[in-house]
Amino acid sequence: IATHTRTAVGGALERAARTARPAPRDIDWGRTIRRNLSSYLPEYRTVVPEHLVGYGRKSQAVRREVVLAIDQSGSMAASVVYASVFGAVLASLRSLRTHLVAFDTEVVDLTDRLDDPVDVLFGTQLGGGTDINRALAYCESLITRPADTLFVLVSDLFEGGIRAEMLRRVRAMRDSGVQVVVLLALSDEGAPAFDHDNAAALAALGIPAFACTPDAFPDLLAVAFDRGDVRAWADTNAGRAGRA
Repeated sequence: IATHTRTAVGGALERAARTARPAPRDIDWGRTIRRNLSSYLPEYRTVVPEHLVGYGRKSQAVRREVVLAIDQSGSMAASVVYASVFGAVLASLRSLRTHLVAFDTEVVDLTDRLDDPVDVLFGTQLGGGTDINRALAYCESLITRPADTLFVLVSDLFEGGIRAEMLRRVRAMRDSGVQVVVLLALSDEGAPAFDHDNAAALAALGIPAFACTPDAFPDLLAVAFDRGDVRAWADTNAGRAGRA
């Protein structure tokens, strides 16, 4: 999980750092040649690189932020385990700022335990009710750079809190520029029972809700960090990501 995640996410973050004015040592010649094939001069057997493609200077600056919110209800046991592991891996990437929040009717911020996924698991408590709206309210307070933030909600969407407020908060996140992904499950078993009405309401906001297997999750993260079409990815990877 760690190797696959670092490779997929690291590659997406590097691609996101592309620049059209790279220093000579930062030019991506393969992509530059492909982009300039229309400028090929057959008499000289060469391509004129009118448009350069490269990467900005590597830095230790945080490029993106990710907030993982995990539903601790009993049916989400496997998802809690995997989300904890992925949270720890993401927190190890210097170019990411990662937050991990677990919730039922209460909200627990486990970010300070992300250096050890086992410690994270000891901070969770399965069972009890569910107040997604309350969790969203807390997560909103963590977001300081909406356009650079990926918010992943892992929940079966059975809301015990205020449904209208929950949907309003998700809409507000989306409108502020946050990329929102909703996973009904992060496990090998597929989606458990979930609230179809809330899933449909999210889909109407342009936010599909689907289940995802752990082996597919790094690729999903890469698509999201690359600002790709998550809905299209879910449709294409139906065997690894079950749509609602």
